[in-house]
Amino acid sequence: MTAVRRLERTRNIGIIAHIDAGKTTTTERILYYTGRTYKIGEVHEGTATMDWMAQERERGITITAAATSAQWAGHRVNIIDTPGHIDFTVEVQRSLRVLDGGVVVFDAVAGVEPQSETVWRQANRFGVPRICFVNKMDRVGADMDRTIDMIHERLGGTVARIQLPIGSEDSFAGVVDVIEMQAIFWDKDDLGAEPRPAEIPADLVADAEAAREALVETVAENDEELELAYLGGESVDASLLHDAIRRATLANKVVPVLCGTALRNKGVQPLLDAVVRYLPSPLDVPAVEGVDPFTGETVARSSDPEEPFAALVFKVVTDPYVGRLAYVRVYSGRVDAGTRVLNVSQNKKERLSRIVLMHANSREEIDHVQAGDIAAIVGPKFARTGDTLADPGSPIELEAISFPEPVIHVAIEPRTKADQEKLDEALRRLAEEDPTFQVRVDDETGQTLIYGMGELHLEVIVERMRREFNVGAVVGRPQVAYRETITRRVEGVVGRFIRQTGGRGQYGHVVLDVEPAESGAGITFKDAIRGGAIPKEYVPAVEKGALDALGSGVVAGFPVVDVKVRLVDGSYHEVDSSDLAFKAAASLAIRDALGRGGSVLLEPVMKVEVVAPEEYVGDVIADLNARRGQIDGMETRSDGVSAVDAHVPLGEMFGYASDLRSTTQGRGTFTMEFEHYAPVPERVSRTLAGVAATA
Repeated sequence: MTAVRRLERTRNIGIIAHIDAGKTTTTERILYYTGRTYKIGEVHEGTATMDWMAQERERGITITAAATSAQWAGHRVNIIDTPGHIDFTVEVQRSLRVLDGGVVVFDAVAGVEPQSETVWRQANRFGVPRICFVNKMDRVGADMDRTIDMIHERLGGTVARIQLPIGSEDSFAGVVDVIEMQAIFWDKDDLGAEPRPAEIPADLVADAEAAREALVETVAENDEELELAYLGGESVDASLLHDAIRRATLANKVVPVLCGTALRNKGVQPLLDAVVRYLPSPLDVPAVEGVDPFTGETVARSSDPEEPFAALVFKVVTDPYVGRLAYVRVYSGRVDAGTRVLNVSQNKKERLSRIVLMHANSREEIDHVQAGDIAAIVGPKFARTGDTLADPGSPIELEAISFPEPVIHVAIEPRTKADQEKLDEALRRLAEEDPTFQVRVDDETGQTLIYGMGELHLEVIVERMRREFNVGAVVGRPQVAYRETITRRVEGVVGRFIRQTGGRGQYGHVVLDVEPAESGAGITFKDAIRGGAIPKEYVPAVEKGALDALGSGVVAGFPVVDVKVRLVDGSYHEVDSSDLAFKAAASLAIRDALGRGGSVLLEPVMKVEVVAPEEYVGDVIADLNARRGQIDGMETRSDGVSAVDAHVPLGEMFGYASDLRSTTQGRGTFTMEFEHYAPVPERVSRTLAGVAATA
């Protein structure tokens, strides 16, 4: 097969969704029907191939994105099964960065859920074309029409509905393909392995004809070629409609929607057909752009094995048998095992000693990779998530992957002296794997603090340390990662550091303007000095002093965020000035600015959705209000439950899982994700400041 032909028949897709929508179950059926596995693994039995970690099988959730590949209709489909829990959103984000298409799975009962919105926004950000699979059509309360309405209203997706369900809930028997105008049924005897085409049931013929007409109109509005044929009165046959849906999907103008029930082995084969028909090959994706590290010019690389090699490291893991593994997406060129390439991000050479294809946690060794491939490199010394690997003779640095800041932390200590060294090594390796997991040492207490995206995230990290690295550790209670900022602009803040001794002294003098920045902007430093009041070689020291001082605020000692700092004036001494002096002067100026700038404490506010039977909704809302929550809305669903949307400070949500179980007699569930930082009420701020002062 030629290289171009191979690329045409390659699909790099991700299975993405809210937790418990059925992503892994769908992936398990894909592996079985494509012949990749010989039996169906089940999440609820702890036998799912893609949930290979012990904790995943015990908890029944996906924690880490797992990669595999399969063959379908002459196409190679590279698949990444991603987690649905918001604590592990990093896995979704870095997967979507390197994938060409996505399959978004929805629970037919719950419809669009909070994490569904999050992954949809991430797919929009990376311009990933996607198709939707409305799963769990066999459940009580399943409603495909309602789910489609939610996709349109909440997510802004233009839906191209290509299937109708035959029956629903217990009577769900199959689907109507409104493009080919035929019914498809599945038999229990062969685990749904052979879809059985049939005539459309008589009571659904009118609905199918109406659905096909609506589909043609929707696609024609978003595809000029079909529009001309449709308005010209031409007959729109299945082939013409398939081609038009593909063009509109690749342009992110429509989203094809299918339905089924993966657990009952119905609807998966048409989903695979839709993947190869509508989602892009590497040739359909625009050329990736990057920067020449030597000239700073923008350069592009297309999916061509003949172009210079370029790949992005999107994940690094520690394998107990082969050591470090770096997952890469190859964007251009070809490279053989044993070749030395340039890690452009770190300006170091890496030797690709071995290259493997991953199937969950098992490996298949290969001799080369080329444009369009997703594979793993064994034993890289320097590679980190977001690094670019390239041909040393034609380097390019691709856009790195950005990740959200962690919002919760706990203190951790080794149980024994022997555990100390193992703890340090475990933390280092885990931080390499997960960019949203951070390790810091408190300068005042000397405690080691680990930061993560939520209680479950840190719980999993600690358990991995115990199991994989054999580390005994004592873990403190979770603490909120508060921040501080200023509320008003402070101009002309002076910082002077002058020390005279018997010999050479120290002299540093800076004048800064400090002002609030928009939420989420972080810290920016600008050198706006004119006339040579401070030599340029001292400006980096001023910046470092300012950033160091912003690491601890004046309200309760938390890091300061969303601040703009401008160096506007100063002076120096030809003999006594030094980096140390200017660093100290900047630090003094910042401390003064924070004191005069109306510093306030910020807390992470979480977007919360609580799903509970209607009879408990009043108690749920009262409890959220008591936690300083703001109720945003409530929706009653067809299965007798209600969903309450709210924004609640993270500090009030510790232990909520147990309280919700008690309030709803174990029948309520909730999801929570970080939304934004907001000022803490004055009474709470005073309490936290008092605690910090006595710590």
